[in-house]
Amino acid sequence: MADETSGKHLEVALVAAERTVWQGQAKIVIARTTDGEVGILPGHAPLLGLLQAGTVQVRTVDDEYFVAAAPDGFISVANDRVSILAENAEMGHDIDLEEARRDLERAQATGSDTEAAQEDVRLAEARVQAAEKTS
Repeated sequence: MADETSGKHLEVALVAAERTVWQGQAKIVIARTTDGEVGILPGHAPLLGLLQAGTVQVRTVDDEYFVAAAPDGFISVANDRVSILAENAEMGHDIDLEEARRDLERAQATGSDTEAAQEDVRLAEARVQAAEKTS
């Protein structure tokens, strides 16, 4: 039996508050939502989800693999189109891992007693995860 998804692809857009971080065609997108990790393949049912702190992973149609830090935002899937909208998003290969680790240590040292401090920790953790998965 032939694979129904062969030859099909996803149209993906990863958009941060002020810019498009990446846009292109992909075979699969993996993201963590508040309901758990989700893998999106061509033909996926419509979905609207809230991203949980972490990374978004993409395998392009050219078999390139990339990871982006996307600690907050939304994912929308419909008709083989995946939109990931995040206030902060950054490609893992653009992140200096050592700097990201220092930022995480600083964020954790300041405490997490406010929403802003918790957001700083989530962003720093996502940046470290994306850089580690890329290296």
